[in-house]
Amino acid sequence: MVKGRCKDCKMCANLQRAMEDLIAVFHRYSGKEGDKYKLNNKELKNLLQEELSDFLAGSNESSVVEKILHDLDENGDGEVDFQEFVVLVAALTIACNEFFVDFDRNSKKGKEDCS
Repeated sequence: MVKGRCKDCKMCANLQRAMEDLIAVFHRYSGKEGDKYKLNNKELKNLLQEELSDFLAGSNESSVVEKILHDLDENGDGEVDFQEFVVLVAALTIACNEFFVDFDRNSKKGKEDCS
């Protein structure tokens, strides 16, 4: 638990809660085997399956997890630490934002074309 966490407090900023949740999700999966501050292949796969299942839908999960682990593992230790994990979350967040921005633009464009 993060010091000063106030999940029920309406005064807390959404971004602060999102950061706290990101930390909590990482640590919920890390360290079940080996280093408690890193995700090994199995832990990363469990996290992705349970937390980001839509991103794995219709894919060969094992090869996707292996590729993600390889791409994220900047220090080459075969595991994903918190900093490396945040890179994944940031990249997925950027991709989602771009999708919704493009979707919004196309929706407005379609409405203009119909008038």
